[in-house]
Amino acid sequence: MSIGPVQNHREREKGVLVYPVYSRRSGGLSVGINLFPDRKLCSFDCPYCEVFPFGTGYGFSLSQMEADLSEVLAEARAKKTIVRDICFSGNGEPTLSPHFSAALEAAFRIRDGEVPDAELVVITNGSGLLDEGIFDLLRRTALGENGLRIWLKLDAGTPRWYEAMNRSLSSVPFGLLIGKIRAFVKCAPVILQTMICAINGEVPPAEEERAWEVLVTELASSAAELRGVQIYGKARPAPEDPLAAALPEAFLEARAASLRAALAAAEIMPGGKEIAVTVYP
Repeated sequence: MSIGPVQNHREREKGVLVYPVYSRRSGGLSVGINLFPDRKLCSFDCPYCEVFPFGTGYGFSLSQMEADLSEVLAEARAKKTIVRDICFSGNGEPTLSPHFSAALEAAFRIRDGEVPDAELVVITNGSGLLDEGIFDLLRRTALGENGLRIWLKLDAGTPRWYEAMNRSLSSVPFGLLIGKIRAFVKCAPVILQTMICAINGEVPPAEEERAWEVLVTELASSAAELRGVQIYGKARPAPEDPLAAALPEAFLEARAASLRAALAAAEIMPGGKEIAVTVYP
């Protein structure tokens, strides 16, 4: 397996289990783990999703994942390439995989042995929190030094925009999801991540912007540790283009500036540190 990192995540659609990628949000080399090499599986149906239709004959294999991960990390080390993180993402929602728990345990073990300074990340839409077993697993693995880093999606502050952005209102009710997110942030550290883009030509309306900002501020005020807020824009092609479209960087920066002001006004500074609000256009 070559260490040549791809510039986006399209390599996942070739059935690969482990893929090195240059990540703008990780700030360098991220090693992705894909639990769905044969098909996309997600509880959301986001119109901005970059996973194109594909089909392979590959199924997930824990032993193959372990071997591939060890090989990629060894090659990175041989080339003196710093691995910023090992990240569960791939073709869908990682927590939906029946292999998630075992794969997470294996990734921790290999990370600790091969690249102990690299973070272990799971990018999740939060729907797994509705399962008490997943809720507890994520909570336990996030606590403690060098534990799991959870990047938790929060694309909307209102049901209407949630349906536009994630199209899962009937299968994952907005109120139920937000309730679980509220409960989770009180007991485990997280990074919130929000995609901001236009949907069918409509920018997020003013009432949505206000509701999202109020919700993030509320979550920050009650969080065990909010490690940051990532605001990111649509930067890669998606199969439903142009339904979802990128917005100007200035729009994203304005949202970030407004949130920073709201957090400062609420005097939310856990441990004396300001919560970083970062824009990735």
